Amino acid sequence: MHLDLSELSQLAPIFRELFKGFHVSRRDPELYAQLSNFQDQYRTLFKALGFELVCDTRGFYYFVPEQAAAQVNKTAQRLSLFTFILVEHLADQGRDPMVVLDGGSIGRDELPSLLDKYRDLFLQAEVQTVEELEEKILRRMTQLGFAHEEGGIYRFLPPMHRFLDVCLSVQQDRDLAATLHSDLPLPVPVLVVEETPEELNRTDDPLDLTPFAGEESEEDALARAIREEQQEIDA
Repeated sequence: MHLDLSELSQLAPIFRELFKGFHVSRRDPELYAQLSNFQDQYRTLFKALGFELVCDTRGFYYFVPEQAAAQVNKTAQRLSLFTFILVEHLADQGRDPMVVLDGGSIGRDELPSLLDKYRDLFLQAEVQTVEELEEKILRRMTQLGFAHEEGGIYRFLPPMHRFLDVCLSVQQDRDLAATLHSDLPLPVPVLVVEETPEELNRTDDPLDLTPFAGEESEEDALARAIREEQQEIDA
């Protein structure tokens, strides 16, 4: 496929967002439209640069790391645990978890009771206060494109289907509540995500690794890789 880089007008911001683990959805109209209009071109280019672009038909795009480098990190563990907790919590309230997590919302005022009800589970994610729940989980969800916060309301976006798919898969084999309160590790999607400095400095968790880490900045890596790819195309 011949690539005309002049058509990929949003290449730099798209790469920057995907590189840090963000999920591009319709909430980001410019980037989403560009990816949708030139999906094959972006997928081909990113593949040549060593990245796999996933185009989910439910309306979002994201990077996944190479299989050999795929590692479960602390952020993925926390977000997965939070999703499982929400599914059980909403079901207990008689609310349909799929409706809430597929475009619905929860309010900040619901967090204290949620934390109190599942305190023992949140401790596994090193979350002990409402402030930590927002900082370590909900804020990370917004930073990665899984949710959007406005006026104390967290609205869930289409990329949440990555975690919902895992929940549904588990429910086919066992009761969700039993899974939550068992000693078995929860399955989690593999995320390309930059960990916080606090998490990166941890030495006691072998799972706390970040894909694509290196000395070269993302902008320099992109510029160098595009130059090399363009040289191959011209040749």
